[in-house]
Amino acid sequence: MTRRRLATAVRLALVALLGALSLVVVAPAASAEVEEGIGHRTTPGQSWGDRDRDYDWLGSYVVDGEHVFCVSFALKAPDSTEHYEPGDELLTKWGDPLESDVAANISYLLLRYGDTTDADEAAALAHLLHSWTAAPRSPADLDPSKPFTEIGYDVEAQFAKLPQGAQDAVEALRSDAEANRGPWTANVTAPEGEQIIDTPADWTVSVTNADGTGIPGVEVELALTDLAPGDTGDAEGDPPADEAESTGNAESTGADGADSADGAAAPGSGDAGTTDENGETVTLVTDEDGNATLTAAPTGEQPSVTATLTAPAERPYVRDPVTADTQRVVSTGGEQTLTAEAATTAVPAPGVVKVTKVDDETGEGIAGVPLRLTAEDKTSPAVGADGEDLVDSDGEPLVVTTEGENGLVTIEDLRTPQTVCVIEVTPPQGYGDAFDPENPPSACGELHPGDTLELRISNVADEVPRTIPAGTQPTATSQSATMSGAPVSALVALGALVVAVAGLTGWVTRKRLLRQR
Repeated sequence: MTRRRLATAVRLALVALLGALSLVVVAPAASAEVEEGIGHRTTPGQSWGDRDRDYDWLGSYVVDGEHVFCVSFALKAPDSTEHYEPGDELLTKWGDPLESDVAANISYLLLRYGDTTDADEAAALAHLLHSWTAAPRSPADLDPSKPFTEIGYDVEAQFAKLPQGAQDAVEALRSDAEANRGPWTANVTAPEGEQIIDTPADWTVSVTNADGTGIPGVEVELALTDLAPGDTGDAEGDPPADEAESTGNAESTGADGADSADGAAAPGSGDAGTTDENGETVTLVTDEDGNATLTAAPTGEQPSVTATLTAPAERPYVRDPVTADTQRVVSTGGEQTLTAEAATTAVPAPGVVKVTKVDDETGEGIAGVPLRLTAEDKTSPAVGADGEDLVDSDGEPLVVTTEGENGLVTIEDLRTPQTVCVIEVTPPQGYGDAFDPENPPSACGELHPGDTLELRISNVADEVPRTIPAGTQPTATSQSATMSGAPVSALVALGALVVAVAGLTGWVTRKRLLRQR
């Protein structure tokens, strides 16, 4: 081979190699494997570019294994060479911004029906997307000689080709979007008042639209802090503490987020999800009024609930422009993440103190004994369940009084845990001898959450004297002793007096009898 021929051959090989490399480099970066997903074929297809087509596909596409909904244009306007990029705001085929209500409708429908497995719903969603983004501005936009980048979507003709079920779904989806489109608002409401640890209460989640109307069937993930899902139980016994009650469907979920919601949710009961280092996670679904209720018991002093849900974005955006069958299609997304949080405080269950005042020897109760209620130091007041010091009107620790034949007094609603003491203020009658005002009788104990602490104070009765020392005031016994010690002469004189009186009485009697004769 001559040197000239060899050089020519080398040049040809380099050109072929560069050509091959160019095909790889300039191939559309967004090209992907695309196939029909869920929906319907409509026949015959709409003509464009002077081409008759056997059918059109209305439904989802499977792009790299994922079901997405697409609009069949990739340029921002038919006369523009500017291509969509992921994250761009979706415009009409003519390059105009979508009207706000249309944008909200698209976002809502993509969120609520984007994962539908119903062919009629999928076809209806695709039809509405094309109708809102590529409706003809005039009959000229339906000229079949126009290329696919310029042809409008023949709304009425395409609707007529849909099966009846899909036509019905078009109207149902349109009505659903009008009623429930965004923007949505999420709220979490904590139970009223201070909560009691280990005592269940209801937390409410609500999802509403711009008009304040509740949105049903919304899947909400709840991250719980210092809370354990539970139930208030019934008369036959409490259910397990790992059951969560809600007014809508619920399912277990991890801490990474909620699964996609669908529009077919119905009210039902729910279950708790997983537990991670941050606490329990529960997934609920709102009922027909847009509410879901979680019954949970505080496990700590700062219980809170954080709700996370996927809501329709204000406007849809471009997810992934792809190439398929000489067409450029744009898969669209219309969701955003909403969060809402509520928190409250919780305290341990209050306790009760019962104090009994008794006789040390007989064990019988002593009523009417004043006792001062204090903290462990026996000086500062004990604390009530509301966190306030228990004091009298003078600001001193509260004084309670024993009552009844048992000598009992009960003090309820005390903060726990705390050490409580009761100190005798004054002794009861008949028990003063053993009372030391510098160290009065008392009793202390540790009061635990939800418990009843029983304290007992006994008193030693005063001793009754058995003999009376000399020099005390006269008694019946001393008078008797005086009478037994009278002299004999006194007794003789008394006898003479008696005889004289008797003789005088006899003389007077005889005198009267003589006169009568």
